[in-house]
Amino acid sequence: MATPEEHWNAVYRAKSADRVSWYQPEASTSLELVRACGLAPDGPIVDVGAGASLLVDGLLAAGHSDVTLLDLSAEALAVTRARLGDEPRVCEVVADVTTWSPARSYALWHDRAVFHFLVEPEQRAGYLRALEAALAPGAHAVVATFALDGPERCSDLPVQRYSAELLATQLAPVLDLVESRHTIHTTPWGSTQSFVFGRFRRR
Repeated sequence: MATPEEHWNAVYRAKSADRVSWYQPEASTSLELVRACGLAPDGPIVDVGAGASLLVDGLLAAGHSDVTLLDLSAEALAVTRARLGDEPRVCEVVADVTTWSPARSYALWHDRAVFHFLVEPEQRAGYLRALEAALAPGAHAVVATFALDGPERCSDLPVQRYSAELLATQLAPVLDLVESRHTIHTTPWGSTQSFVFGRFRRR
């Protein structure tokens, strides 16, 4: 059985970044929620499960100058680095967030679609440990998962679906919910997926 790292590296070797189900030509909801946090331009941001997402492009265009991209897949991060070139405002970390020990604090934690892959309690506990270590009290988080009416599997893996209330309960040891949104994501081939987004503050 493939390790998570092997699984995701194989995904990014097999498909171009714009042919995976989670591809977005613009990360509009994430960017709106980040904007609502009111960060200073130099406030450090970590995008957990960044993959080859275009969120970082939007963050840079909005004036953010300190963005860390964290992902299990070195293949995915290489796609982003090739796209951005030698971009000094961005750094990459290849790591499993459930065992990650952050070396610094961040003003914002962003996660679109990592948390719902953590179907085991010990995985979610590891995620919360990293989240708590990465954010000082009062810092911000934007976390998105499949909604209750979203897919039951993604990339051949099972997922845990959430309502805004269930997500807030799971993250409550560390975060307080500020607002939530329900969105519909359209995949590159035209099918739809139901997501819930939460904007949080670190306790």
